[in-house]
Amino acid sequence: MKISIPKETKLFENRVAITPDVVKTLSKAGFSCFVEKNAGVNANFLDESYTQAGATVVTDPVQLYSQADVVLKVNAPTPTEARLLKDGAVLISFLYAYTVPELVQALREKNISAFSMDAVPRISRAQKMDALSSQANLGGYKAVLLGANSLGKIFPLMMTAAGTITPAKVLIFGAGVAGLQAIATARRLGAVVEVTDVRPETKEQVESLGGRFLEVKSDEGVKTEGGYAKEVSAEYLQKQQELIKSRIVDADLVITTALVIGKKAPVLVTEEMVKSMKPGSVIVDMAVESGGNCALSEINETVVKHHVTIIGESNLPALLPVNASELYARNISTLLLHLATKDGFKWDLDEEITKGSLITHQGQLVHGFTQTILAKATA
Repeated sequence: MKISIPKETKLFENRVAITPDVVKTLSKAGFSCFVEKNAGVNANFLDESYTQAGATVVTDPVQLYSQADVVLKVNAPTPTEARLLKDGAVLISFLYAYTVPELVQALREKNISAFSMDAVPRISRAQKMDALSSQANLGGYKAVLLGANSLGKIFPLMMTAAGTITPAKVLIFGAGVAGLQAIATARRLGAVVEVTDVRPETKEQVESLGGRFLEVKSDEGVKTEGGYAKEVSAEYLQKQQELIKSRIVDADLVITTALVIGKKAPVLVTEEMVKSMKPGSVIVDMAVESGGNCALSEINETVVKHHVTIIGESNLPALLPVNASELYARNISTLLLHLATKDGFKWDLDEEITKGSLITHQGQLVHGFTQTILAKATA
């Protein structure tokens, strides 16, 4: 089978879906790899490296798409790109299909079988395919560095002849993969870290990394789905906000990571809370692409409001394109090798990973969750 790897066209994207090392792996497995010219240059993977690994570099993107049996991408294609795919081809990328009905329709029209990296089930045997976790891990690390760079003070306790510098205080919303990495990174830099999460079971993980868990007293059990918290009640959010109000006034850096799958990110930091923060404090809103956890964050902008710097970087992993591409390439190639051999796809539609990640197949929308969300959106 012919595999094509296009250059990513999304704004601010520096990652590439496949690295030269993974080209070698796929070539050994019998696949033919075709890479668009300069596809990896922003991640420091040059065309010569792909050629040496056994890939063919293609200048014309139309040719690249039209000849491919399988297209591997980081981000979802645009509807225009999707229409370049040959009829019946396979696409594997992040899709977040429930947010892009026009793209889903374009894929159906071309009879594309589309697998979504964000829909890979979070089960033990799919861990090596879990691109959400690999990218969120890097994002949590980078969020702390961005915040530290914008903060006018150091993180660690420092004793000097001129006096003692107290450690910075970091408040983190969400103890998922990104939040846990942010905790670990901030602690390594010497900060005092407090963490809030609607899932009480994360308390032990937070404390194992040296963070202090801020617990909301409530009888309400918070359900999770695929590692994400489902939407909680207004009463629970009110209690959480009251707790946060008392802690955010002392925070030097706030990092928010809270997402609810299939919905807009919850607003956890209101304008009043921003006003209550110390001058010179910093907020890094990791959920800005999904609407933002901070009421004042602006996507892909760093703004200063009420003397607080608010960073709205929407694609933190793309700021670490070498590692992000290496990890993603392993994730997506592992999924491909699970689904297919050089001779074709297995199409075991009842197998858990296949069923969980397949969005469209033979002109039909087959993913249950995506069907439900899009039906609600059009109702």
